[in-house]
Amino acid sequence: MLDLAIIGGGPAGLTAGLYATRGGLKNVVMFEKGLPGGQIMNSSEVENYPGVKEILTGMELMAPWPEQCMRFGLKHEMIEVERVEKSGEHFKILLAGGKEEMAKNVIICTGSTPKRAGFEGEDEFFGKGVSTCATCDGFFYKDKEVAVLGGGDTALEEAIYLSNICSKVYLIHRRDAFRAAPSTVEHMKAKENIELVLNSSVKKVYGDAMGVTGVLTVDKEGNERDLNVPGIFTFVGMNVNNDVLMQEDGTSLCTLNDRGEMIVDLSMNTDVEGLFAAGDIRIQAAKQVVCASSDGAVAALQVIAREH
Repeated sequence: MLDLAIIGGGPAGLTAGLYATRGGLKNVVMFEKGLPGGQIMNSSEVENYPGVKEILTGMELMAPWPEQCMRFGLKHEMIEVERVEKSGEHFKILLAGGKEEMAKNVIICTGSTPKRAGFEGEDEFFGKGVSTCATCDGFFYKDKEVAVLGGGDTALEEAIYLSNICSKVYLIHRRDAFRAAPSTVEHMKAKENIELVLNSSVKKVYGDAMGVTGVLTVDKEGNERDLNVPGIFTFVGMNVNNDVLMQEDGTSLCTLNDRGEMIVDLSMNTDVEGLFAAGDIRIQAAKQVVCASSDGAVAALQVIAREH
């Protein structure tokens, strides 16, 4: 019987493991089907993690985390978790290959995955001019022109954020109306350096070995426009990684909101005793490494209090 099962090995899961084991829990396993590190591993440059003054790649930032977080006894099982079920007062962890584990407590740290827009060159230049995080990468385009793709709250908010850093922001949206809140739309339209490229989609991005050098858009009439920008930020939604919560009968192990995010309180408690969430999988997540790490620490401290 595990004292704690941690599902997911990004910043939230690793920090939860560090705090849980350092806090005295003896049998803690982090289930992560790949190498620990999380979504930030895809970032080409990180300069906003507190206490790290050097500009690092996501892989460089996360490289020392597993060793530090496993120093006090955290174990990493490189296996996929298929489902988490309630079994009496405890939890059953169903693993790939028909394996099972039982745990007293579970912290879900599976995060979310930005949806890909599907244009040509998106995968090739991801992390080299194609980004899904303006607060992570926006500063690298200071006083330059950039493009933003999307029409929801996140896209407009990030366009506004980038307009304070960049000389110009092209906001590309496939419609002529926005899904964002009216106040956000008004704020965006008040920005003189945001140019709307409406009823249009991105056909492709192109560039060289250094990264993106341009974005080709096409409107509904088939007219193409070439934007000479070194970067594009895509905000076409997120896929919450909540598959492990889905039960055989189609219900969820705990209550989710309409976007599939786990509903938690300020202590990362769900409405199922012993089940916690941390990082991007939870409601109102800031989607920053430092915030996910904080969530993991909070959740682990709750487990320690519960076990002692």
